[in-house]
Formats: sequence, structure tokens, C-alpha cells
Amino acid sequence: MIQAENALLPARMINEYVYCPRLFYYEHVEGIFVHNLETIEGSHVHTRVDGKEDDLPPAAELLETDRPANRRSITLSSEQYGIIAKLDLLETDGSLVTPVDYKRGEPCKAEDGSIEAWPADRAQLTVQVLILRDNGYVCEEAIVYYARTKQRVRFTIDEQLVAETLQQIDAARRLANATEIPPPLEDSPKCPRCSLVGVCLPEETRRMSNVRSISRQQMILFEVEPNRTANLSNQPGDEDVRRLVPSRDDLKPLYLNQPGLYVGCSRKVLQVKDKKKIVQQVRLNEVCQVNLFGSIQVTTQAIQAICTEEIPIAYFSMGGWFYGVTHGLGVKNIYLRREQFRWADVPSFCLRIARALVAGKIKNQRTMLQRNHIEPPKVALVHLKCMQEDAETAFSQESLLGIEGNAARVYFQNLQGMIKVNDPEDSPTDSGADDLFTFEFNSRNRRPPKDPINALLSLAYSILAKDLTIISQTVGFDPFLGFYHQPRYGRAPLALDLMEPFRPLIADSAVLSAINTKMIRPEHFIRAGNAVALTPDGRKAFFRAYEQRMDTLVTHPLFGYRVNYRRILEIQCRLLARVLTGETTNYPVFVTR
Repeated sequence: MIQAENALLPARMINEYVYCPRLFYYEHVEGIFVHNLETIEGSHVHTRVDGKEDDLPPAAELLETDRPANRRSITLSSEQYGIIAKLDLLETDGSLVTPVDYKRGEPCKAEDGSIEAWPADRAQLTVQVLILRDNGYVCEEAIVYYARTKQRVRFTIDEQLVAETLQQIDAARRLANATEIPPPLEDSPKCPRCSLVGVCLPEETRRMSNVRSISRQQMILFEVEPNRTANLSNQPGDEDVRRLVPSRDDLKPLYLNQPGLYVGCSRKVLQVKDKKKIVQQVRLNEVCQVNLFGSIQVTTQAIQAICTEEIPIAYFSMGGWFYGVTHGLGVKNIYLRREQFRWADVPSFCLRIARALVAGKIKNQRTMLQRNHIEPPKVALVHLKCMQEDAETAFSQESLLGIEGNAARVYFQNLQGMIKVNDPEDSPTDSGADDLFTFEFNSRNRRPPKDPINALLSLAYSILAKDLTIISQTVGFDPFLGFYHQPRYGRAPLALDLMEPFRPLIADSAVLSAINTKMIRPEHFIRAGNAVALTPDGRKAFFRAYEQRMDTLVTHPLFGYRVNYRRILEIQCRLLARVLTGETTNYPVFVTR
């Protein structure tokens, strides 16, 4: 936490506090910043004024007879008020100075039709004036320049405005030292334009907080804190939540799986070379991950550029074993991880989360059989239903492991019924492919997988674990401490926890889709001893099937809007963070209807 008593508050943060205290907390306390159209346009507006830094003479050297002048990018601070500001432009006329701040939008229209500065902009400019006055300059007015309408709004800094701004500075400093994040704005028109709406999740958090308020009404006598739990109820509210986050990202993962490739970077463009010949060029602002399989070399310059853009680099063996991730600094606070470590030591909390995750996984496995099996097995469906109910009431983590294992046995015994390519006309011999491989599945095996379907399942689970490891780190979790899976060298238990309900929905579904649509064929496999692995062409085809599944739009059962699976993974991870930090008390496990 930034200790506001000693740290100088930037004037821009006072603007954010007046606009939305929650936005101020995310940016100033947690150090989170995300670009959107508005922030990029704002950066472009400041390009000219930020291109040059001028010197500012001391106040005593400014004479009344001096000619008017403009000075750009002036940084000043005030120890008295504990604030600092970078002035876009300072107009001097004799001994009188006037700060000018550049904004991308348009001015506020008053009821009488006149234009005026927005409250947040007035506060930011008043902070600049306070700093100028504290440094001895004579300053009576401030100006906001709105680039969209190319208008200047001038206003006087009077005593009332100074008093209001000092109160806002004190309130912002108290919030910076607080341990709880402010609640989101309610049905505000500001939220759709906010760059952090995907992090804040205002509508989703408010919906879950309503659940919390109901639970608090049902607290028993002497209960001091509502239980933090998870369930599968996912009962939608009377109205769908307003969707403020995009349904899918524009950025796509980059997969490189050919041994011997060499990755460099020039002007924020990744250059993939094979024997000194450029085979692919990718702009950094078009990718969200870089996935490297096997012996692929990456230059230090490329790693620095990728980390600067906060793009994670994931490393795999040629067989798909997930080794680890290189990433930038990421979230610059420890608060969520501190809560994660604290709650991981509470057995009752861990058991509640684990029950719901396992029950959700079993329910989704049952749904997969109902939807995709050529003749849904009634006995297996009944067994899975019973095991789901047993998981919801399991009395220990050990019993939960047994229930999960039995459910997996029943599910995989019927997996073959969802594979629909073994017709006579599709036989490997007829297609001219290697007749050693067929898509026959008998049981789950791994390390190494001994048949094509197990090879695909292992690769799919490895990629999904990688995705959730990256997402949990992005949100601020430590992926190596979970609530169901226990710490073990070389694996990320929290990512494994979070992926349980998504194994059948994403990984298994991607495998079935790749096989049933013939994106993956028998000639895409090779055998080495007892192990079966994918060829480079086979991995490329499977990555395409996996990303198609991740990009599939699905309706969130609690919020009612449609987003793709990659977005769902992030939303679920952030909802778990809300539970740990006390904003909500219930974690809704994702299950399909």
C-alpha cells in the first residue's frame, strides 16, 4: 500500500478520485492501468505538449513587464499539501501564470446552454493552482482545453473551489490508506467508458453484493461475519446484468511449435525466423500471449519488448508439458495474495470452495454426456447426478477426492460415445493414413499418453492450465496456492482449482470437436516407444480447435449476457478475488444449464 502520509498525490489521481473513487483505488493503490479508446485518444492529445519540457523561472524572477509566453510539461510539487502535478502548459503574462490542461473530450454543458469544465477537471486544475501558489506564483484562473470541440474553458479559482478540492485531497488520501476498496458506482453512465470496467466488473459485483446483503439478513445470533462460500445455485436475478465488458478480446494468442525457430523484435513487431528467413511477423499489439513449444530461441530484446507490453510468454515441452511463464511486473500490490494466503489456511473455507468446484465439474461432465453422447447412458447420468450431490455435501477434502475419482471413471467410460468419426468410410486404411492409429478410447492414461485421444486430452489440459495460470497472475493471485489442490513442485494448484469446472466444457469439448470435425486425423500422430504424440501439423490443427472453443460465445448463467470462454475465465477469477477481499461472500461456480 502506498503510504499517503508520505507520498505525494498526483493531481491526475485527484481527477480520478472525483470521477470515481473505485477507479482511483485501482489505479493509485493497486497500480492497475488498462488502455481503451478514450485513454489512447487522450495520450494522442498530449503528444504535442509532452514532446518538449521547458524550464520555468522562479516566481521572483517573473516581472510584470515580461511578455506573454508558453511553457510546456512543467512538473511542480507542494510539500504543504502533499501533492504533485505535471502541467501540460503554463501561460505566463508578466508575473501572472495560468495552467492549461489538455483533455480529449468535450466540455460540460450547463442548463442554460453555456459550457463549463467537468467537476473532475476543475479539481485537477485547482490542485495545479494550489501547487503554483505554494511555489510563490500568482495564479487566479485555470483553463481546460477540450480537443474534440477545440474549446478552452476558463474558470476562476475561488475560495469555495479551493476548500472543496482540499477536502477531496484529504478524502483521497484516507482512501489510499484504507483496506477496503469502495463499492462500484450504481448504474452510472461513466462505467461504459471506463478503461477498467473489465477489472472493476461494477454490475457483476453489485449483483453479487445483493446476494451478500440477503445472506446478512439471515445471520444467526452472535455471528460476526457471514460465511464465505461457493455454490452451484447460479439463480439469475429478475433482470439480466448490463454487459459492460466486450464479449471477446481483439487480441489473440500466438503459438509457435516448430523446433529451431528464432524470435526477434523490431519496432514492436515480432519477427519469427527459420534459418535466417522471416516466416512470420506479428505486431505486439495484436497478441495477448506468446506460447513456445520446444527449442525456440527468443532474443533478449524480444523478451524485453514483450514484457514491457505486459504480454506473458509461456513455455512448453514438445510434448505439451507446461514449464512456466515469463511476464512483466503485473499487479503491483500484495493485498489479494495476502488474503489468498490467509483464507487458504481456513479449512472450512477451502472445503466449501472445493465442494462447489468438484460438484460443478461433475455437473458439466453430465451435461457433456447429455448433449454429445450418441445415446446418453441413463445409468451413468444417474450416477453422476448422485455423485454431484455427494460432492456438494462432502465432509472432507479426502472424501471429495474419492467422489471426483469415481465421477471421472464413469465419465471417461462413456467418452467413446461422444466420438463420431469411426464410421467405415472414415477408417484410417481407406483414407490412406497410418493404420496404427484409431480414435478408440478405453481409459484415461498419461505421462506419457499411449493413444491419440489421451495425447489430445493431455495437451488440452496443459494449455487450459497455462491459460488459468496467466489469468490468475493477471488478477493478482499466486497461482501456486490453491484451495482444493495441494501445493506440489512444478504445478499451479490455484489454476488447477479454477479449471475443474471448465475441463469438460473447454478442454474435452475442444478435443471432441477436433476429432469429430476431422481437424485432427490419424496422420497427425507419431509413436515413440509407448508414447503417442502430435506432429507439428497436428498441434497446429489442435491449437486452432482449442482457440475456436475459447472464442465460443456462452451465456453466463448468473448474469445473463453472452461472452466467450476466455472472457468467462477472467470473470470467474475476478469473482473469486471479490470473495477473498470481502466484497462478496459467495463464489458462483460456472455451470452450463
